Amino acid sequence: MIFGRPLNIAFLSTYPPRECGLATFTQDLVMQLSSIQSASQSRIVAVNNGNFRYDDLVMMELAQNDRSSYIQTANKLNHSDIALLVIEHEYGIYGGERGEYLLDLVDNLQIPFVTTLHTVLPVPDNKQWHIINVLGQKGQRIITMAKNTVDTLETVYGIDPSKIEVINHGVPYLPMKSRESLKAEGGLENRFVISTFGLLGPGKGLEYGVASIAKVVKKNKNVLYYILGQTHPAIKKESGESYRKSLETMVENLGIEYNVRFVNKYLTKEEIIRYLKLSDIYMTPYLDKNQAVSGTLAYAVGYGRVIVSTPYSYAKEMLSQGGGFLAKFRDAESIARCIEYVLDHPEERKQMERKISETGKTMMWDQVAQQYDDLFVSVLKQDVKISVTA
Repeated sequence: MIFGRPLNIAFLSTYPPRECGLATFTQDLVMQLSSIQSASQSRIVAVNNGNFRYDDLVMMELAQNDRSSYIQTANKLNHSDIALLVIEHEYGIYGGERGEYLLDLVDNLQIPFVTTLHTVLPVPDNKQWHIINVLGQKGQRIITMAKNTVDTLETVYGIDPSKIEVINHGVPYLPMKSRESLKAEGGLENRFVISTFGLLGPGKGLEYGVASIAKVVKKNKNVLYYILGQTHPAIKKESGESYRKSLETMVENLGIEYNVRFVNKYLTKEEIIRYLKLSDIYMTPYLDKNQAVSGTLAYAVGYGRVIVSTPYSYAKEMLSQGGGFLAKFRDAESIARCIEYVLDHPEERKQMERKISETGKTMMWDQVAQQYDDLFVSVLKQDVKISVTA
């Protein structure tokens, strides 16, 4: 509440049932905000590229590839009871080159807005730079999920540092049985489980993960590596299932079918957390050293899993207090050595789990949503003061 009035907030984002990380993120945040009294009821402006049936929280839809829809949506918001728009930003979910149609909405918007960045590129092209710069100039705040991006936003994109807020990627809490119980239920009592989840594509570097498993199982026959998730829709549209099939062929050629399992589906949150809870290591062999945020890694940290990862920006930040190992990029031997160390040192593994769990506790949605709510209240109070002064 601000001066006795409820906060009416809209989120511009993809939204379930669209299968997209941003959609899940927004749904989780809105659900958690609904439990905070001052937040009132948040609503959704769904970025739509198909024929989806949304729930009642969706107040309107924006046609992703229809440029006129961006101006129409801005006008509808201007004449609604929405006091603040939250733009969930990823280049690929908005229409036009690099998602530039979004600027048509921003240019016509008369209510305050903040932007949550899901990608911060340290070396953007001119169009990418312009979009983030405009969002920073015209918006009240820029929210980033990693401290490692703050300097980039200031020095590369020219964002006023007073506008930048760092709020962790949220992680949902779901009660779950112990690792031992979950393994027993799945017939995995004697298996050492490693997992990777998320939408599949070449940038994930999973071929190096598979190759590392082939090295590890020479001495540790009971290792099991789960590759969880379906192919990214954009990748599937462009090249079908060629990447997944290449991984499956690699597994067959290496003779490690007993040690690698593919779960080819878009996992529910409960399924993701179940797999994480029964895992001994979470692995991200990603190839992009500049990846500033990883929702999948955030989940793994939230649930206290020991991490083995390549040293991309977000992984380095998440493991700065311990809790895992950073292997070399594109180096299966390096990844294998990290896994073997964790296998061979069970007491140290327990210590690493405790360290990463301490970081993970701060990333649960109840705490993260409260930070968002505090920020929204602050922005709207500031906006009211400016309006009164004017």
